[in-house]
Amino acid sequence: MSGLPLAAVVSAGQSHESRFIGAVVDAINVSQERGRPRKRPVRVVCDKGYSYRPVKEQLHKRGIGWVIPTRSNQKPSRCFDREAYRKRNIIERVIGWLKEYRRIGTRYEKLAIMYHAMVLLAFISEYLDHYLSDTP
Repeated sequence: MSGLPLAAVVSAGQSHESRFIGAVVDAINVSQERGRPRKRPVRVVCDKGYSYRPVKEQLHKRGIGWVIPTRSNQKPSRCFDREAYRKRNIIERVIGWLKEYRRIGTRYEKLAIMYHAMVLLAFISEYLDHYLSDTP
């Protein structure tokens, strides 16, 4: 896991992010050496904010596994993978470096399409840093 982002979807600020999990997963397009690009991850790791039945149904419908802890008002899941959830810090680090781009962190762009373009430019910058760096 390199911590490089695969997709981004921009939504209204008052909308809960879990409502857009399907759009984010559908936006993933990972090229491979041979054949068509992969469209689905094996599984996703989310925080408690995604512990809702519609989120899990969307992931199940797409054949994607999930690692989502249960909220305090839910029954604990017996099949929760703690080791996989610990790798979620990669996601938090990606969000951290994304906010280091001042234009993104302070939301200078008022139009959603322009903000999305700035996020994609930050992704491109990180990909170039990753693939063109001298250190492995």
